[in-house]
Amino acid sequence: MADTGGGRPSVYPTLLYADAKAAIKLLTEALGFTELTVYEGEDGLVHHAELVQGNGAVMLGSKGRGGRFDEAMRGAGPVGVYVVVDDVDGHYQRAVDHGVEILMPPTDQDYGSRDYMARDAEGNIWSFGTYAPRMEG
Repeated sequence: MADTGGGRPSVYPTLLYADAKAAIKLLTEALGFTELTVYEGEDGLVHHAELVQGNGAVMLGSKGRGGRFDEAMRGAGPVGVYVVVDDVDGHYQRAVDHGVEILMPPTDQDYGSRDYMARDAEGNIWSFGTYAPRMEG
């Protein structure tokens, strides 16, 4: 696992909602999360949000906003989880060697991360990559 010192968790549950704005409101107002960042598209959909709870965080967005993750989650289990790793390519190879279903091979993202995406036997989506945002505001 990656050393994510400096207040950055290494696991980020990632959820998609039909009404992500309502989910953010519920999570912040009713369940004590703190909104770290929310990126909305011109279409009003939440493309990406990060909510902090203690030293952990969740990432979430709107269903139907497009992209590989949205596409992969369409028929997936109830959750996607993002895990920070130092060696994405080595981690990917280990997954391939164990027969894991790969949805996206290691890919350099325009936001600076290198990620890959896999599906587990229950349909949950697991993303592994180098993106580890700081939780300091």
